[in-house]
Amino acid sequence: MAGDLPEYYFRIRENGAAVFKVDTENRQRRIEMEEIAIVNVRNGNIKPHGDRKLTGEETAIVTDWLEKRMAILAARDIDDIFRAIDHMNLTTQWVQSKATDAQLDDVTDSLLLAMHDLRSVLVRKKAERLMKGPDTDE
Repeated sequence: MAGDLPEYYFRIRENGAAVFKVDTENRQRRIEMEEIAIVNVRNGNIKPHGDRKLTGEETAIVTDWLEKRMAILAARDIDDIFRAIDHMNLTTQWVQSKATDAQLDDVTDSLLLAMHDLRSVLVRKKAERLMKGPDTDE
């Protein structure tokens, strides 16, 4: 089993990860993990742990993980939006076919405000994109 373990382990945190070097080559044959860095996915910072200096290989491994993690998080964001669209459609169907008057009284104002807010932002953002022209991509 020890041969199957990765050399580095990334413990996911809210803003990134703590990076550990995994060691199984010791006398007790125990798994030891030495924290070597903290990674922040919001700003891309990689901070070595304590007084440790990261090697070029370690920096490359952490940077590669950071790029992959940011891509995963971006894909999840888009997937969440598509799920929200599905939920909006299911909500529309529920309102049309199943909702009672009491249930509609509970949710109508909140839904209308949320939809109005979303529509306002979408319209403003679309207008900004149209004003910039077709060649710009953020």
